[in-house]
This record gives sequence, C-alpha cells and structure tokens, in this order.
Amino acid sequence: MTMTPQKSTKAIVATSLALAAISQTYAFAPPISSSRVSPTRLNVIGEQASSIGPAQVLRDLKERLPQIPWLAEGAGSPSNKIDIPDHVAQVLAQPRAPSREAESEERTEKIRNRAKQASEDAMKLRGMLTGDDDAQAWWRSQRTVPEGGRAVTKDDPLTVLVAGGGLAGLVVAAACHSKGMKVALFEQASSYAPYGGPIQIQSNALRALQQINPEIFEELVAAGTCTADRVSGLKIGYKKGNKLAGLYDAGDWLVRFDTVGPALEAGLPATVVVGRPVV
Repeated sequence: MTMTPQKSTKAIVATSLALAAISQTYAFAPPISSSRVSPTRLNVIGEQASSIGPAQVLRDLKERLPQIPWLAEGAGSPSNKIDIPDHVAQVLAQPRAPSREAESEERTEKIRNRAKQASEDAMKLRGMLTGDDDAQAWWRSQRTVPEGGRAVTKDDPLTVLVAGGGLAGLVVAAACHSKGMKVALFEQASSYAPYGGPIQIQSNALRALQQINPEIFEELVAAGTCTADRVSGLKIGYKKGNKLAGLYDAGDWLVRFDTVGPALEAGLPATVVVGRPVV
C-alpha cells in the first residue's frame, strides 16, 4: 500500500486501538533445565527452572542462616502505605497538571467499542492498490542507480519499503512520509484484529509522535486514558521482609515514581494508556 498523510494517520490510530483491545494468548514452554516438576489439573507440567552462580550461592547461604522469628514481627512502615506522597500531590495540584475525564458508562462503552471501530477503519484501507495500479506500482520496476548513488529531489525523492504494518512499521512509514520520501508498506495480514492488552504511551513517545504527525498525536491523546495523575510503581501482595532490611505488609509500596513531574518539567505531554476504560 502507498501511504498518504490521511491514510497513514488512520492506519496508525486504527492499529493502535485494534492492538489495544483486551485479549490474552497463552503458551506453555518448559525451560531447558529444571529442579522440580509438578503436574496440574489440566495435565500441564510446570517446571521450576534451576539456577547457578552467585545468586544461587546467596540463596543457599540464606537458607543455612539461623532464623530469628522476632526480626519478622511487626508492621511495615506507614510511609509505604501512602498512595500519593505530599511532594507528588503538590505537583498534581499545579494548573498544568493533567486531569482525566470522569469515568462513565457511556465513556467505558465507547472505549470498549473502539477495537471494533478500529478494525472497521482498517478494513476500509484494504484494496487501496489493485489491478493495473498494483501491477504498475513504482516498487515493481527495477531501477538502475549509477555508481555513487543518485540525486534525491522533490520530484524524485528517496524511496522506502517498510516490511510489517504493526505499530513500528506504521510509525516508520509516517515518519519517512512526513520527510517527503516515497513510501510503500507491506503487511502479510489480510486485516487487523484485536490482539494484546492496553498500550501505554509514555511522554517521550508521545512527543516523538507529535513531531512526526500532530494529527496522530491528537487522536491518540483523545483515545487514551490519562495515567499520569497518580503515582506509579510496584506493590507487594504479601507480608515480607525483616527489621534489618525493612518490613512490608501486603499492599505496601516497594517503589514509587511519578510520570507527570518529569513530563511537566520537560514540557512533555502526560502519559496515556490506549484501550483501558477504567484505571
């Protein structure tokens, strides 16, 4: 297919939304080496991989150390239970900080139907080049290039072939097209279909898309759910630790980081997630 500005924009947004529809695929692949084998009710054999090296030495040493129960007694630090620390709350209180659209049944249903709409939009892009147009397409003619290369002009621009119409391929095609190159994109799939989970687009990636094509940027921001108005990080799901290394209760934060502060300082757009109606 040959990319035009309008078609490349629709293709990227349609692919982003289609890939962001929630579905899961699973594959069972046993590791090469294992130290324990245990069958499940589904008759799937799960194997725990064995390891060697310094990490295993430390684990063995830890198991041989005498256990002191009172070291694990007590509660985790209160500071690890705070979802939004004061310094982050101050950042979020700034007028330039992002604010999300309130969740509603109408908005949730709209987002859940985006995958279907994206697939329909992608289907409309099929057949852009058929029959004689396809047979006479510029990429089918072998071109003789003199030794040392040829002159690249506006009328005879650089030609680019992109293999794969996924997110990376579409963005590359759009970027080359925005620079005046003649681009042809090839995709083996006959149509786009929902696959994978929600797609998070960080601030730096949004800025790159904004510079490539402002229309793509605006549509992705409009389609996304803002996640930068809160703290991101990792929480622990069980009680862990000791008084020497630190105690953690179930639900405590192991590490926290905010994505909006650095984005505001750098003048970048806030992180969004496409394909997730409620966060």
